[in-house]
Formats: sequence, C-alpha cells, structure tokens
Amino acid sequence: MWVRGAAIRPVPAYAVVPSHVLDDVEAELAASGYGDNPDLDDAFSRFERTQPHLAQLAATVLQKPLDETALALGYFLNIAVWLAFERAFGPRLEEVTEGELEAAQSAVALEEELRAAHAEEPLDVEDVMAIEQPAVLAFLNEHVDAALEPADREQRDVDVDDVHTVYRAALVLTLALSHGVRPVGAEKPRELLA
Repeated sequence: MWVRGAAIRPVPAYAVVPSHVLDDVEAELAASGYGDNPDLDDAFSRFERTQPHLAQLAATVLQKPLDETALALGYFLNIAVWLAFERAFGPRLEEVTEGELEAAQSAVALEEELRAAHAEEPLDVEDVMAIEQPAVLAFLNEHVDAALEPADREQRDVDVDDVHTVYRAALVLTLALSHGVRPVGAEKPRELLA
C-alpha cells in the first residue's frame, strides 16, 4: 500500500523483516540479560564493524544526556533492530553508506514535515513506516509503550522527549537497513536511496 504524499520510499517485499525473527531476537536478548555478556558484546562489535555509519548515528544519539529509561531503550532498540536484519537477511544485508543514511534521515524528516502540513490526514510517520516494516514498527511501539508506562507507579517519570529521540533514531535505522537489503540473486539497486 502506497500512501499519497509519502516521502518514504516503499520497502521491497524481499527486505521486510518477519515477526518471528524479532520474537527470536527479543527472547535471546531477554535470556542473555543486559549486563556483562560476551554474546551481546560480540553483537555490538559486529554492528560497529558491519554498519559503521549506523553505529555512529546510534552512538551520537546515545551520547546525549538522556533519561536512564530512554538510554536503556535506545541501546536495546538499536541492537535488536540491527540483529533482526542481520538474522533475517545475513549476507544480503549490505553496509549502509553515509549517503544512504543521510537519505534515510532526510526521508524521515521530510515525511514528518509532510504529515505536519497535512494534519487532516489520518496517518503519521509511524503509520507510513508500519506499512513498510509492520513487524519492526510493532516491536518498536511495544517497547516504547512499555518504557512510557512503568509497571511500578512509584518510579520517576520518564522523559518523553528523550524516548522520542531514541525512537526516531530507530525509525531512521529501520529505514536505512530496509534499503540495505540486496534482493536474492541480484545486486541491490543503490539508486533507491540516492
């Protein structure tokens, strides 16, 4: 489904992450815990090595003075989304270039502008992304909702702006990775995001 006025280019069907992959990644991360874990450390190292521009984006966002909950959420979402793409597409997932990352950032920013200018339309950026990567957006939204509604009402308030900052970075990461997947048996058409 293509939405009128959308700045975000459609994600090819061969690059859509299945929900079971995200379920597996989530279960694996939950089982491994988030403390000192060599498997998790190895995953972060692979992320930095195989996607240096995306890793730099994540580092830039996560080095900001963020609320503790938003910071933990940011680390979790970045590694979980990247792992899901790595698991789903393996060697078909190419390194996202700096230009492709900038294109993804620009697309999300332009989509936000388009949606703000057409507030009467029922869709927002998240809705457009959910059309393109439904399982990833469901995963992101589930974890953002959980972060914003702590189980313990005595807990301090979570900074909604900080959570939005890490969520937006996860949207850019998702879009960039989506267009970094090469089709089966073919070269990835680089002009999709150029």
